[in-house]
Amino acid sequence: MSSSTPPAGPAGPSGGQLPQAPLRQLTARTRDEAHRSATPLELFFDLCFVVAVAQAGIQLVHALAEHHVGEGILNYAMVFFAIWWAWMNFTWFASAYDNDDALYRVVTLVQMAGVLVLAAGVTRAFDDHDYGLVLLGYVIMRVAMATQWLRAARTARGAERTVALRYAVGVLICQVGWVGLVVLPEPARPWLFLVMAIAELCVPVIAERSRPTPWHPRHIAERYGLFTIIVLGETILAATVAVKSAADEHESLGELLPIAAGGLLIVFSAWWIYFVVPIHGHLRSSRQAFLWGYGHYLIFASAAAIGAGLEVAVEQAVGVAHISTLAAAAAVTLPTALYLLAVWALHARHFKVGLAQQLVLPMTALLVICCTFLGDWAVLASGVVSALSVATGVTLTARREWSQRSLAQR
Repeated sequence: MSSSTPPAGPAGPSGGQLPQAPLRQLTARTRDEAHRSATPLELFFDLCFVVAVAQAGIQLVHALAEHHVGEGILNYAMVFFAIWWAWMNFTWFASAYDNDDALYRVVTLVQMAGVLVLAAGVTRAFDDHDYGLVLLGYVIMRVAMATQWLRAARTARGAERTVALRYAVGVLICQVGWVGLVVLPEPARPWLFLVMAIAELCVPVIAERSRPTPWHPRHIAERYGLFTIIVLGETILAATVAVKSAADEHESLGELLPIAAGGLLIVFSAWWIYFVVPIHGHLRSSRQAFLWGYGHYLIFASAAAIGAGLEVAVEQAVGVAHISTLAAAAAVTLPTALYLLAVWALHARHFKVGLAQQLVLPMTALLVICCTFLGDWAVLASGVVSALSVATGVTLTARREWSQRSLAQR
């Protein structure tokens, strides 16, 4: 049964199907369900999160352009964690329990409203360290998530019920802890964030210690892949808007073209490297899935930061951002290198054969960092290096397959 095609209702007098019942039991789905795919509601859900990601990226650009590097990165990491964690919690719950009835849809729409409230508070969080709106949006999302788990617990039995209740209680307890972001003194907030982030990461581990939830490997892999595409798309949009605005206001196409070309090569390469092989076969156990799912914080955050870095590079090239060429280049090369290393650690290394293939992405990340020191050509050089990495990987894979076929024919 596909998540996007709910079970049909009883036949009507004309031979068609009567509408589904507005409420059904929220019961666990099976991990071997055939043809499982993302639903329109899940795609709509992702769209709302892109708004929040875009707001975080915009504020990161402003912080970097104004020399507030450490503070900007810290605020970005904190806000992006809230965005990513709420998305991830919904995604894994939906993979296990989505029944697409009216109540499930309404609660999901409430979560989406919380995302938009959080997005509205991102500017205040960066500029004034006022986390009131961010916290309110997070409360809306997380209370709605706890409600979904309590609904699942209502119809579950035994260990499954225990898991659902642990999730609901864990989510609510952590939410109380996050209130400290608005009541504690400002110097204590980063430390509270660290403690609460660790607590949040521990909730699934504790909740599922006796029994894993029945998430679907193909569905989870597809959901993460779709969100990666959306974040990369946001990066392209941010870079395009920055180049257009700079070209319209400053007419500096000569300075902008290398950045635009390099940025495009980086994003295209990022897409290719992530999707070169399917990953669902690696997600065989909850332990592997936890590490893989948690690690995507680095992939998502770095992919979005590449777009912010490209905007900073454009602003520096036309004289809007009064920072050094080295700093502007690093705003692109460092998140690019982090993305390459994260994708290698979570995806590529499981499928690479031999030392040569294993070293391609780590060496590419190192070379991209070295490109930081190439001045105005840093972004373009990083894009060329990333594209050559893709070409090298394709060549090595083709040679290996050719060797295997030759041996088989002998």
